[in-house]
Amino acid sequence: MDHLFLLDATMAISKTDYVSFTFFVGTMAMMAAAVFFFLELNNTSKEWRTSVLVSGLITFIAAVHYYYMRGYYAETHDSPTFFRYVDWLLTVPLMCVEFYLITKKAGGTTGLLWKMILASVVMLVTGYWGEAVAPAQATLWGTISAIAYFYIVYEVWMGDVKKLATGAGTAVASANAALGWFVLVGWAIYPLGYLIGTADGQWYASFKNIGIDMNIIYNIGDAVNKIGFGLVIYSLSRKAA
Repeated sequence: MDHLFLLDATMAISKTDYVSFTFFVGTMAMMAAAVFFFLELNNTSKEWRTSVLVSGLITFIAAVHYYYMRGYYAETHDSPTFFRYVDWLLTVPLMCVEFYLITKKAGGTTGLLWKMILASVVMLVTGYWGEAVAPAQATLWGTISAIAYFYIVYEVWMGDVKKLATGAGTAVASANAALGWFVLVGWAIYPLGYLIGTADGQWYASFKNIGIDMNIIYNIGDAVNKIGFGLVIYSLSRKAA
């Protein structure tokens, strides 16, 4: 039982098994990013140390989950939906915490923080429910998930987060804009994956014919989004120090 989700080091991976390849790359990339952020803490000013620490936690948590996901996929060749949502349920709220941390000096409140966290949790729990628990009602649960997602987009691009970031100075405003693009464009792959994965019997059934293995998109997207988020925060910690 101990080896159930662990990838045997001697297991051969086909040269055309791009899913397994991206699982491996995702694991190593986020592990390396976590080490980098943690090692840079001592070189970071006290004001931004928590932000960089959170970036390290995000990529570390993702690296651990990807280690198990690649093992699960290698043994079953099934999409590790449960592990993905556990990972997202831990890392996405932490990504929302970053918005609070960079705007705290300009008046960011814990009320705004908890609204962002709650929206991210609603987005993920309803997404999982529609994809894994009640796929027959995927449209309903996906709609609720999308509303929560667009609330986060609104806050970052036009709401209180945007206003606070603008008031915090050029460096923070620029960082918030960069993070906003990750939320708007980078996170858009997740609703796409939901549509493809829950298409059976729904009005958007044609999405199933796109022919994309969403594991590859998720693996690359997770690495780009989470590491990219951290690098924006790291860059801000140097510019605003």
